[in-house]
Amino acid sequence: MNPAFTRFFREKTRFPSSNQKRIPIQSFPVPQHYTVNFETNTIKLPKIEPIKAVLHRKLKESLKRLRYQGHLKDITTSVSLVEDGKELPVKEAFTESTTVGIDVGIKDFAVLSTGEKVENPKYLKNSLKRLKVLQKRVSRKQKGSKNRAKAKRRLAVLHDKITNQRNDFQNKLSFRLVSENQAVALETLNVKGMVKNHHLAQAISDSAWSSFVIKLEYKAQWFGKTVLRIGQFGPSSKLCSVCGYHNKELQLKDRE
Repeated sequence: MNPAFTRFFREKTRFPSSNQKRIPIQSFPVPQHYTVNFETNTIKLPKIEPIKAVLHRKLKESLKRLRYQGHLKDITTSVSLVEDGKELPVKEAFTESTTVGIDVGIKDFAVLSTGEKVENPKYLKNSLKRLKVLQKRVSRKQKGSKNRAKAKRRLAVLHDKITNQRNDFQNKLSFRLVSENQAVALETLNVKGMVKNHHLAQAISDSAWSSFVIKLEYKAQWFGKTVLRIGQFGPSSKLCSVCGYHNKELQLKDRE
């Protein structure tokens, strides 16, 4: 930009324009004068025609402000809400028969105390081949070129797809567990310490247990259910769910 401004002042050329190839995520706030129509699925902003939108659910709370954000292929709208004054439902009483235990893992995403095994979808692992191809294409493009920007965009789209798939899976599973049980018990895990094992780090990150627990906890609050946390050093995986026998010799490689 410096040579352009020098020519502008010396030669009286046109004012330099900024043609950035690396454009960050574009967003702007709309603090007031907007309406959301859930019947026509549109959002009305000042001075422009109504914008078609995918509105997932009706909002009972009053809206405070909107923020539009351009991200990859989509334009998303984040909403700030004003609390409606309603308190969260009182937690329902639970018994052993209405409580489900969850043991998260890598081979199976979760094993329930009912004996049900939830398969681990492994979205990252299943996309590794495609990720390597796109990463190689990015590395082979000239830095600062438009082709490199396009390659980086394709790579970002795939990463975004993996994240969305994982969130969709975890939201559906956490909702089902909270809906079917009065209480959910799960182990407290030191995920940060576990990912230091370079043999399992990628598989643990792909499973995203911490993200699943967060979804489980806030859904439990919504529906008045209880989440019980077992101590981090409790031998839950080494205890028999039928007789309670503690197998001290059980190793990670021996577990099914």
